[in-house]
Amino acid sequence: MANNLRTGKDGSYNRHDAKHRVQSIPSEDVEAGRYHLYVSLACPWAAGALSTVYLKGLEEAISLSIVHPTWAHTHPEIEGDTHAGWQFKAPGDEAVTNPNGLGSFDCDDALIPDTVSQQKSLREVYELAGDAEGPFTTPMLFDKKTKSIVSNESLDILKILNEDFVPIAKNGINLFPKENAAALQKLNDELVYPKVNNGVYRSGFAKSQGAYDKAVTELFGAMEELEVLLGKQRFLGGEGFSWLDLRLYHTLVRFDPIYITYFKTNAKRLVDYPNLLAFTRDVYSIEPISRATNMKHAKTHYFTSHPQLNAFAIIPVGDGPDLAVPHGRGPPAV
Repeated sequence: MANNLRTGKDGSYNRHDAKHRVQSIPSEDVEAGRYHLYVSLACPWAAGALSTVYLKGLEEAISLSIVHPTWAHTHPEIEGDTHAGWQFKAPGDEAVTNPNGLGSFDCDDALIPDTVSQQKSLREVYELAGDAEGPFTTPMLFDKKTKSIVSNESLDILKILNEDFVPIAKNGINLFPKENAAALQKLNDELVYPKVNNGVYRSGFAKSQGAYDKAVTELFGAMEELEVLLGKQRFLGGEGFSWLDLRLYHTLVRFDPIYITYFKTNAKRLVDYPNLLAFTRDVYSIEPISRATNMKHAKTHYFTSHPQLNAFAIIPVGDGPDLAVPHGRGPPAV
């Protein structure tokens, strides 16, 4: 998720690059119980990582922390420190407010505190691992043995979970098929990531009309292209489900209940694209992915964590289209 929002001179939103990256984990270091994944259910990138844990059957091998969706001041005891970010709470804890002290947002049963280092915020976990600068983002894969951050780049984490953890995974699904790897990467690099996944953020966090207009035009141009493509084939790479479908899904599932309002991406709705809507329902029907989809957390985060965009932290009532409606795109994909 966006943290310490950064914009260019033209008002365009510039996402921070992930600071902690590895391409793989050595086979001798792949051990059940050694790694911990920090997740926000609100964050599409983190929800994708959690989906992969579930898809691969790694729930017993990798422990989890799930943050509260509402950001909080992470070092309120330090005068002048205004950073707000992910906080840890336990189910049943006292309800929290937004960073400006408004609203009341419960601590539900989906939350899992930091059982590794017992910290109050994700920022403190990063600091313990030697990173005091941030951004302090999810997902973050942590090595409990070395007390170090493995990666906070979501795509790298997907690849690590998919490939390096095969020896201890219960399920053999492969999200990175080699036969169309180059085509999927090209589609991601040219269309899905810059214009859709990141395009909604570029629209919502723009600080000039020109930057917004450019981002939102590119977003809906990409949506039209994907609508045509998914009218010809079931998934982005053909008939087989892949990592790129997972990444697109976690943006599309948030589109109507969040982005068209919060990020001003209201030229059209997801429900106005029959193939994109059916695709979203198709992916949602995959149980490990629906298990990682939590619209309550997603809506709560976006509408309560950025006071500059929603001062009074009022959460709209709509949850978007009914995802349980039959998608009509074929038998179970996974």
